[in-house]
Amino acid sequence: MTELHSKLFSAADHMRGKMSASVYKNYLLGLIFYKYLSDKLLEKVVEVADESQETYDTQEKQTQLYRNLLADKEVEKDLVDTLIDTLGYEIKPVHLFNVLTDQAKQNLFQLNDLNKAFIDLATKYDQFNGLFDDVDLTSKNLGIDAQQRNITITEVLKKLNDVNVLGHNGDVIGDAYEYLISQFASEAGQKAGEFYTPHEVSDMMARIATIGQENKKLFSVFDPTMGSGSLMLNIRNYLDHPNSVKYHGQELNTTTYNLARMNLILHGIDKEDVRLRNGDTLNKDWPTDEPYTFDSVLMNPPYSANWSSDATFMDDSRFNRYGKLAPKSKADFAFLLHGFYHLKDSGTMAIVLPHGVLFRGAAEGVIRQKMLEDGSIYAVIGMPPNLFFGTSIPTTVIILKKNRTTRDVLFIDASRDFIKGKNQNNLSKEHIDKIVETYKRRENVEKYAHVATFDEIKENEFNLNIPRYVNTFEEEHPVDMAAVGQEIQEIQKEKEKLESSLYDMISSLQYDEENSEWIKGVLEVFNRGK
Repeated sequence: MTELHSKLFSAADHMRGKMSASVYKNYLLGLIFYKYLSDKLLEKVVEVADESQETYDTQEKQTQLYRNLLADKEVEKDLVDTLIDTLGYEIKPVHLFNVLTDQAKQNLFQLNDLNKAFIDLATKYDQFNGLFDDVDLTSKNLGIDAQQRNITITEVLKKLNDVNVLGHNGDVIGDAYEYLISQFASEAGQKAGEFYTPHEVSDMMARIATIGQENKKLFSVFDPTMGSGSLMLNIRNYLDHPNSVKYHGQELNTTTYNLARMNLILHGIDKEDVRLRNGDTLNKDWPTDEPYTFDSVLMNPPYSANWSSDATFMDDSRFNRYGKLAPKSKADFAFLLHGFYHLKDSGTMAIVLPHGVLFRGAAEGVIRQKMLEDGSIYAVIGMPPNLFFGTSIPTTVIILKKNRTTRDVLFIDASRDFIKGKNQNNLSKEHIDKIVETYKRRENVEKYAHVATFDEIKENEFNLNIPRYVNTFEEEHPVDMAAVGQEIQEIQKEKEKLESSLYDMISSLQYDEENSEWIKGVLEVFNRGK
């Protein structure tokens, strides 16, 4: 853990005993985000004023410069307009994070001032609308009365103020934010899967989804169940033009949707490159206007979720080619078909699902058969158990493509390659490299990978259960019975030798009348054994 990580995470100490991780993450992540906006504005003020960052090397000096510039009526409007044009927002000096923290240090801080700062941003600028709704400063989770709530936030402000969120190269604060999200996911238990895909899995999926598309000058990615947005963000790490990515995502949970919005901003993604929606992915198709197909689709939807499966969906262009709808109690194929519908003909889709989608029958069997007949399923990767937060079940990553000329399927059984953890298993870089290189070569690897022909899959009645195609059975080594017999004889001889030595030792003992019966009994036992 880096110093930045530890400082950020320690700021949660004052909330851990008061509420669950799934709740207090909203406060800490929201406050870090607000500090980032505030500190970035001060940095921009120095730049706009054409002053030296070395001269204005403290936030106290930067804040005073800001106040002085705003006090000059001839400068004020131009300064505010420039801040809005370049940053997309402005914050009044009285609402700056460092100003509120100074008040906290003097025991003058009032929660209402912070709340006004949030309202000011959310009402003035569309990109912040609703973003701070989950930082509920009136919640009794923070304390039983206003004074206790004030104390809780005061302590968090003071801890966060010591963190330099801008003094790092590249994406450090964005990556630190991702780290915090992963830590909260680890603590949040069953609710964790709603907002985070483990970094190693996300990394593997992004690498696979970009193969053959690395040099595209414009690249679009879509995640219809985006959680915190980590899957989409990883895409740019494997592209030649990472600053030319367009991000499209949808999320049903409003809190998680706001988390993704913050995450993309903290990673320096321009708002012009982002199109996110808070909505139900399955209930109503989105996006329906251009662009509605993407170079890559990445998904980690809720496993075996309920959905309406209403008969009217048979008229929906996402589902109407496959003869059946996903069952009401298992929306897995509904999510898969939605994502696949929005994939470009030249694109690649990667989706995480439970193994049941590979072999379950009825409606799912019909959909799976149609996809295999179309050649849509490109690869099936079996992942180790206990990789994901909130569930210990093993999962599969399915890779899909359109307009293929063959219908074979690559099966990779990576279920045994992992680092065993106390609460959760992990993948190493070597494990991920092995999967990706095997995927690229698309060749048979004994006990690890198999390229199954369509006829082979058809013979298996379109069942994609990985053990049908990748035999990982390890034969036991033949037992040398002669060696085992010899070993038993040697053990028996050693036993007899020890018993004889013990008998001689007991026989030579000096004992009184009181213990004579006990000693005689022991010697009789030895004699019977002989």
